[in-house]
Amino acid sequence: MAELRLGPLLRYVDGSSATVWVETSRPCTVRVRAADGAGGEARTFQIAGHHYALVPVTGLTPGTTTPYEVLLDGMDVWPLADSPFPASVIRTPIEGDPVRLTFGSCRWAAPPADEEDPVGPDALDTLAARMAADPDGERPDVLVLLGDQVYADETSKATRRWLAARRDLSEPPGNEVADYEEYTRLYYESWLDPEVRWLLSTVPSCMIFDDHDVIDDWNTSAAWLADMRATPWWRERLLSGLMSYWVHQHLGNLSPAELAADPLFAAVREAPDGTDELRSFACKADADPASVRWSYRRDFGRVRLLMVDTRAARVLDEEARSMLNPGEARWLREQALDAPGSYDHLLIGTSLPWLLPHLVHDAEAWNAALCRGERGERWARFGEDLRRRADLEHWAAFPSSFDALTELIAEAGSGPDAPATVCVLSGDVHHAYIAEPAWPDGTGPDARVLQLTCSPVHNAIPLAIRLGFRFGWSGFARVLGRRFAGHGGCPKPPIDWRRTGGPWFGNQLMTLTLGRRSARLRLEQARGAARLETVAETELTR
Repeated sequence: MAELRLGPLLRYVDGSSATVWVETSRPCTVRVRAADGAGGEARTFQIAGHHYALVPVTGLTPGTTTPYEVLLDGMDVWPLADSPFPASVIRTPIEGDPVRLTFGSCRWAAPPADEEDPVGPDALDTLAARMAADPDGERPDVLVLLGDQVYADETSKATRRWLAARRDLSEPPGNEVADYEEYTRLYYESWLDPEVRWLLSTVPSCMIFDDHDVIDDWNTSAAWLADMRATPWWRERLLSGLMSYWVHQHLGNLSPAELAADPLFAAVREAPDGTDELRSFACKADADPASVRWSYRRDFGRVRLLMVDTRAARVLDEEARSMLNPGEARWLREQALDAPGSYDHLLIGTSLPWLLPHLVHDAEAWNAALCRGERGERWARFGEDLRRRADLEHWAAFPSSFDALTELIAEAGSGPDAPATVCVLSGDVHHAYIAEPAWPDGTGPDARVLQLTCSPVHNAIPLAIRLGFRFGWSGFARVLGRRFAGHGGCPKPPIDWRRTGGPWFGNQLMTLTLGRRSARLRLEQARGAARLETVAETELTR
């Protein structure tokens, strides 16, 4: 008899349809059964000995909250028989209703309940506990998870014990994951957490990878990549990371129409074993990153979300260094400018912040100039070493990309059909803040533009990060940053910006509530097993 190994995860939802992702113990037919004849079914597909299904659910009614069940070959497997949680539901939106979007990044899997948590309460666990205690209360319409859903390079004690029983950890990559099977262990550890499992079964989610989903500082430079490719373990690690990401995260980001048109999804489902097809795809993504698109668009009524791949889409050649390859940059521009007036809020989801403290921004631009050879070969070697040690790889480290994104935001936010807000949603930097840009001489867009950064969901916040980022926003740090920029011959950025909220440190989530022309932001921090405390709340629209 087939068993439910992982999931269900409620991924895509619109007014009348949804998708539900599961992993099962063996090949079977997965059925999602909801009220009033709504539901759907799909056969599992196989990858590396694991069995998955992404079930399209149809027949839903807009504006309803519908409990659902999961059956494998006709046997009920969800809800779990002994579940302490309310029923998992699919809530469909009504056109024109406000959209509540909760986002964050950087989540270590929470330890078992009987173990002390070294980094404090998990914000997703805490959100789930609050929702379970009040099923009719406020809940997000969608979770946006901006990277580092799993940590392939920072494994838990339990996972290291599991790895040690499998192979010799004295051989590279040691206690980091090495292959697809080991990646599945990370997803089990993270998504079988009871609170998170229930939360992901009942709140739709959008996801994108960041570096730790593969390795710290993934694709930081061409020299870094050459060093990694020279190791005997890197290729299998990368291919397994891309394959597991496609299965566990990327598929659920797509709409039913996109899935139906996806040739890889069709090939994997039709094959007795789709491993070779998916591995070939991962090999292609490694050899020619521009041939694959991980970025995607989601529309929630009159809210447009563009989730941007800022890891695999990079151009690493120092002479043409870019956060996005030309095709990806073109796609972002087309999506942002498509059908002006059709959306009231534009959200650009990028795991790496666009606007950083001025000292960090200038240090990254200076470092990019050094690595480009502006101060000679000796400084270039120093710059490369510093780039890796200090993680100097955000948008500011790709100056032409920073300028291009700034220009695109201004264009998308201008004119008679301008949205009310353009918000860049980011994580990565293990604290939260709000920054607002200003264009010179009043030439800025009509929309209010904001950088909204929120991390971690559940991770360590070292004292050095707290002190460094507090200092980084100071006036003295800004002067120091300009000295760095001057040494590298870096021009001033095309905009200025100021911090208007934060920095806040803790395990936390931000929630945007977006109405027709209104936007409200709330930052909440996990203070205990079932308490999220509001530490900031503000109106964003003028």
